[in-house]
Amino acid sequence: MLSARSLFQEIVDNDNSYQLFCSIAASGEAQGGWENSRIAALVPPSMSDLAPKITRHGADEDKHGRIFQALLKKRGLDPVPVPPETDYTMLLERAGIGLAHDKLRRDEPLDEHDILVYLAHSRVTEQRAADQMEMLVKNFGDHPEVGKAIRMISQDEDNHLAYCHEELLRLARAGHGRTIQRTLRECTLVEIAIYRDVSLAVMGHMGRILKWPRAKSAALAAGIRAMYAYERAGGWRHMVTLTMPDRRDALGGPAETAPVV
Repeated sequence: MLSARSLFQEIVDNDNSYQLFCSIAASGEAQGGWENSRIAALVPPSMSDLAPKITRHGADEDKHGRIFQALLKKRGLDPVPVPPETDYTMLLERAGIGLAHDKLRRDEPLDEHDILVYLAHSRVTEQRAADQMEMLVKNFGDHPEVGKAIRMISQDEDNHLAYCHEELLRLARAGHGRTIQRTLRECTLVEIAIYRDVSLAVMGHMGRILKWPRAKSAALAAGIRAMYAYERAGGWRHMVTLTMPDRRDALGGPAETAPVV
């Protein structure tokens, strides 16, 4: 029987699939850390109060990248190159979601609309990350090798999501509500397609590494496409609603250090 638990257990138990999984995760987190650090450095003066929170967000992402690197090192493995078709962050950027990297590389202040776009993009991608980590905690939170790391990352992702909700609601009250909703919807409809494609690519690589039977790979691909169909039909609204979080000022302090994994 196929289940998230059994699939992830297979990936963790095999050095080659585990190596690819951790490499993909580490690369994505490191890219997120760079993006947030650049945004924090370029925040417009009118929104300078956000800079420490964006910095904290970036520090958390960098920490997550180090955690995945440490998990590899603990097993005596080196990172491997990330196949381009599995690079979620790069594909989002190429699709025009979030702030373009060439803009972030320039030492020119961003404007308020840029920060709104950043927060909307983050609200969508952090929802995806929080949902994934919730699933992993449910199935592997007590795992002796990866459980501690998963629990810490999951808590951080929940904080990131709470921060995005709170800041976007603050901007909506300031008169940006329609722009926020339009940006969230546009971002989400692109994200769900990219997530589908990346999921298919990752499972394709895992299937080849683990020598899955053709029927198993086909069933997994059908499940991924079915999830996309559900999200495209209306499930995407889960990623655009805004509610005031129970965790207020979730990024108001310094980032925690990475645990010993």
